[in-house]
Amino acid sequence: MKVIGILLIILGIVGIVMGLMMFGDIGVACLVGAFAAMLSGIGFIVVSVKIKRLA
Repeated sequence: MKVIGILLIILGIVGIVMGLMMFGDIGVACLVGAFAAMLSGIGFIVVSVKIKRLA
């Protein structure tokens, strides 16, 4: 799960950079998707740490 979280954060960072280069609605959509990927990645890492504490 930690690997998935790290990959999602990297994807989010790349998406933010690409979204800042785009114009109009497409750029906004790219930024929203990138922020969602980053939040999902952070969530995966937090859950991974909590599961490891339980076990």
